[in-house]
Amino acid sequence: MYRFEVPGMKCGGCAKKVERAVKSKDASAGFSADVENRRVTVTSSVPQAELAAAIEQAGYANQVAA
Repeated sequence: MYRFEVPGMKCGGCAKKVERAVKSKDASAGFSADVENRRVTVTSSVPQAELAAAIEQAGYANQVAA
């Protein structure tokens, strides 16, 4: 399980874009977004760096959350 902070994710539409980016790398990934705190949680076997890059390519800077 990975957690990312996504500062630019400000609404449900943004969360959907981030989810699509994650699912483009792993269609069966578990995905949960907390828009208020601008964090996402992803359950996937795809390497974390690959998911982070996909989120970045969708236009959202991100960092690994603790």
